[in-house]
Amino acid sequence: MTERYVAFDVETPNSRNDRMSAIGITVVEDGIITEEFSTLVDPETWFDRFNIRLTGITPAAAAEAPTFGELWPTLEGYLSAGTLAAHNAPFDMGVLARCIRAYAVDWYDRWEYVCTVRMGRKCYPELPDHRLNTLCACRGIPLEHHRAGSDSHACAEILIRYIQSGINVYEFKKVLVTAIT
Repeated sequence: MTERYVAFDVETPNSRNDRMSAIGITVVEDGIITEEFSTLVDPETWFDRFNIRLTGITPAAAAEAPTFGELWPTLEGYLSAGTLAAHNAPFDMGVLARCIRAYAVDWYDRWEYVCTVRMGRKCYPELPDHRLNTLCACRGIPLEHHRAGSDSHACAEILIRYIQSGINVYEFKKVLVTAIT
């Protein structure tokens, strides 16, 4: 049986965190990265200066990108095909759930996911924190932080290292019910 994880990361245009301005997806099958996808997303909403500085994504750049609704058929193909994984998963899962609700997308009402931050606390308790950039620096994983494609790739690399170290990923599996606010 193939073990498939879909590591993903989103960037948001503002502090409401109810739309995405970028998404990165990295597929891991049996401990190997097999596919990657990333794109800017037109969030159809306003941008905070803080988010622009953090992500480098401007309203003009995002305006040229497809909307979440336009991207959904492609995203669904990836996101439906494995256990979702994210670094600080409650954030990314929450943004995804709010986008799905905002665009009235008919999808699962429950999603299985794992959080690589939670795993990091168990695997590397000696680290001062378990942020993505800290774990990448500690493990020699290249990272262009707050770039969705790079962040999802780094999350996948971290997940692979956890699996190789013998961690029981299923021990960390959670379920999100989409009736969140």
